Amino acid sequence: MASKVDPEPDAESDNGQHGGVQSVDRALAVLEILARDGHAGVSEIAEEMGIHKSTVSRLLGSLVSRDMVHQNSERGKYQLGFGILRLASSIPGRLSLVREARPVLEALAEEFKETVNLAVLRSNFAVNVDQAMGPSTLATYDWVGSLTPLHATSSGKVLLAGLPADERARILAETGLPARTPRTITDRKTLETELLDVARQGYGVVREEFEIGLTSMSVPVYNHVGVVIGAVSISGPAFRFDPETEPGVLDGLKEAGLRISARMGYARR
Repeated sequence: MASKVDPEPDAESDNGQHGGVQSVDRALAVLEILARDGHAGVSEIAEEMGIHKSTVSRLLGSLVSRDMVHQNSERGKYQLGFGILRLASSIPGRLSLVREARPVLEALAEEFKETVNLAVLRSNFAVNVDQAMGPSTLATYDWVGSLTPLHATSSGKVLLAGLPADERARILAETGLPARTPRTITDRKTLETELLDVARQGYGVVREEFEIGLTSMSVPVYNHVGVVIGAVSISGPAFRFDPETEPGVLDGLKEAGLRISARMGYARR
């Protein structure tokens, strides 16, 4: 008499609807483990996920067949495959920074009642590509489309701080550091020191360096590979607005930058 074969411990009806959804969920979990660790073996994955090794092998086999996962022939470990890159490369071109940022800008302006701008680097200038106004904002100037100097604006400083040193040097050599107000930084060494602080702190501030009476703070926006692609700023009258001491402004602005970055595919560190 033939002995009864026990089913695989976690093989919950893979041809049923629940089983199909479960398999997709598990396959995604495998990809996340490989993305996090760089590579992993069947036993390591099975132990972390709490499932049978044969289930992991089956999932990996399916992922390998679609080039989502690749097995290292020397070590037997698995790692993400080129299929993932093909999928990922199609995303950035479909994302619009302005569209993805718009609701975040509006929420920020509503919360802090000040002017919020989104800027990008174009032709050695910071170009404002979108703006949201708080309900009680005193200023009415429309900054969209304006070219502003990188060294004298908070967005410009964030964009400069995110550049490779040679690219930053090229831009500053071409533009110089002209004074916009008596408070504008016109010394290259002083500016470079401040840009190091901007990169370390994750934000830049100007106090009447671009325009007398205007204070502004900015944070970076990152793309899916961690490159700075924009800057979000909040600005207000210098006589009543100090973003570094105003409760919640710095944290709120940083969170807004990360939310927009996440919409552009950036994974928070």
